[in-house]
Amino acid sequence: MTGNTYSRDETRQAQSVRMGRITDIHPVKIEGNSTAGAIIGGIAGGALGSNIGSGRTSNTAGAIGGALVGGALGSHAQQAMQSRKGIEITVRLDEGGSLAVVQELSASEPFRVGDRVRVLSTGSRTRVAY
Repeated sequence: MTGNTYSRDETRQAQSVRMGRITDIHPVKIEGNSTAGAIIGGIAGGALGSNIGSGRTSNTAGAIGGALVGGALGSHAQQAMQSRKGIEITVRLDEGGSLAVVQELSASEPFRVGDRVRVLSTGSRTRVAY
């Protein structure tokens, strides 16, 4: 998610290149995906909760309650583990107009206001790079 890191799917893809100058930079937090954690937490919580009580009704209630609590806890844990520091980079394009791109913070690309950069786009993905 940085300007100089590509996924395997992005290789050998043509990109449009526009040049511009950075006019603003803001730190942002990129939150992780919480879906997998919610599912795993819900299953584990439901299994543990079904062991509560002695009757069928209390087992069902325990399973439902455990699934809800487990799902919420799992979602929160997954999101916290996957959160990353990011930056919102606003670029005034040479061709006119401006755009803002959010990408992960990279120590190897220390962007500063006034820097001349490339804006690379392919499909719905855009990145800022030197």
